[in-house]
Amino acid sequence: MDILIKNVLLNGKKTDVSIKDCVISEIGSGSKDDKVIDGSGKAVIPSFVNMHTHSAMTLFRGYADDMALIPWLEEKIWPLESKLDEKLVYKGSKLACLEMIKSGTTSFVDMYWHVKGTAKAVSEMGLRGYLSGAAIDLFDADKHEQQVEKCLQEIKSVRSFGSDKIVPVVGAHAIYTVSGDLLKSMKEIADKNNLMYHIHISETKGEVDECIKKNGVTPVKYLDNLGVLGENFIGAHGVWLDEEEIQLLGQRGGCVVHNPVSNMKLAVGSVLDYKGLISNSVNVCLGSDGCASNNNLDMFEEMKVAALLQKSHYNDPRRLTSREVFEMATVNGYKALGLKGGKIEEGFIADLCLVDLSEVMMIPNHNLVSNFVYSANGSVVECVICGGDVLMENRVVKDEDKIIEEAVGAAEEIVGDRS
Repeated sequence: MDILIKNVLLNGKKTDVSIKDCVISEIGSGSKDDKVIDGSGKAVIPSFVNMHTHSAMTLFRGYADDMALIPWLEEKIWPLESKLDEKLVYKGSKLACLEMIKSGTTSFVDMYWHVKGTAKAVSEMGLRGYLSGAAIDLFDADKHEQQVEKCLQEIKSVRSFGSDKIVPVVGAHAIYTVSGDLLKSMKEIADKNNLMYHIHISETKGEVDECIKKNGVTPVKYLDNLGVLGENFIGAHGVWLDEEEIQLLGQRGGCVVHNPVSNMKLAVGSVLDYKGLISNSVNVCLGSDGCASNNNLDMFEEMKVAALLQKSHYNDPRRLTSREVFEMATVNGYKALGLKGGKIEEGFIADLCLVDLSEVMMIPNHNLVSNFVYSANGSVVECVICGGDVLMENRVVKDEDKIIEEAVGAAEEIVGDRS
């Protein structure tokens, strides 16, 4: 569908934005199109990229809060996850897609079980989903071939939807749950299929200490010795990286995904070295992690917490500016995905949001980006477009009441009625 957005604020000036064939075709003028959207009183911005999440964990929101990481996983999360099936993951992922649309996110990188359920949800909701399972062998050599075959089947399953918006990714859970042989096999699959490689890395000090004890090197060095690092690498968390590891990541390429809310909530004990990473040309992106450890998918909130955490930890209010963190959530994410997006410019993909400037938290408008990062939340998003498709208009998403009702039922099926 061709779209003309009229009288919208862009870079401080009112203009028209025309969308044709899924891209921004013209700025400043436009002809009569199939659909006209009135942008009066609104600003147009790129939609967000959530570079690390576990979407169906929306079903666990608020279930196991205020716990340490390992007991949280072993005593609460993993037992619940053992009850999941494709149908439950579909309902939880559909709730996640709804929440992302309502708060301005149109692309996300997901690692979770029963990936076909998530792919089905993404297909119906119209977002861009970069989807993987989570390879885990717990160092049992007998599980190696089974995990390799599972990964190959997941790739085939995601591709079966036949959409360029639904893209398979290779997912290896972490160095403490995946053997070196399986980590290498996953990398081989990723490279052979031209896919990204998604892994949790250096999230806790215990993970780092155990890696040094077991392998004689830090986690990033260990992965490099296995040949895992490269341009297709997505390392989630990275809050316990040392200077040598940061330099290595800069040399090898790929990206590191900051998840500040989850890291603070689980008290991982350190902070991402944003300045060190960018000074070594590492692409730093932003993610929410899953709703069991966040507890939402609102990238406005994630931007604010990311900026405040850097300022507070390093005792420097100039650190991680609003513009820098806004680019982490937009431009940097699209770059990591290999997409020409994250800017409202001619020739860029039409993934964008209209923000209601009359919302009280947007007034006055001395600096729009500062308002987005330090003042706003997802409720200011009025319209969302992904690849030229309108996913939300006037804050209404198709079938949202049904999606919520089915997600409530799925959560009760897993956890029980806790109302």
